[in-house]
Amino acid sequence: MIYKIRIILDAEEDIFRDIEIEDGNSMEDLHNAIAQAFGFLGNEMASFYTCDEEWRQDEEIALFDMSENGSDVRLMNQILLQDILTEQSPKLIYVYDFLSMWTFFVELADIVEKEDGHAYPNTLFSFGELPDSPPEKKFEADESEFDFDNTLDNYEDLDFDENWN
Repeated sequence: MIYKIRIILDAEEDIFRDIEIEDGNSMEDLHNAIAQAFGFLGNEMASFYTCDEEWRQDEEIALFDMSENGSDVRLMNQILLQDILTEQSPKLIYVYDFLSMWTFFVELADIVEKEDGHAYPNTLFSFGELPDSPPEKKFEADESEFDFDNTLDNYEDLDFDENWN
């Protein structure tokens, strides 16, 4: 089967690419297709993140395992697209170049039959120009999520020796 996927840059302007890719390709193949569709060299670190319907980030799928002890990081080259991106969970977050933090919303738009004579992956549609630098991120939190009355002024309530050093 062929997945038709829309990749949208997290920016105020509309900048997106529609690509089609075989469902049996790896997540690394999708990473390469996205990098090529947006004109990146593809030589920077990147990760996909599973997410829910409201785009809340969950599990990381990394390009490389950068941990010191070979942790349980899931890697793009070991995971098939069809095992992550489905009609039941059609959304992913993609971050390219962790120094610049190019952030994209990836969404499965359609699943169609493979057509003979077509080469995949394929960029179907391109809208908007990628800016020279990634859009600024505004990291804001809902103040109702924080308990400002419970500050760290009273060390006796904490379970540690404040003179440990």
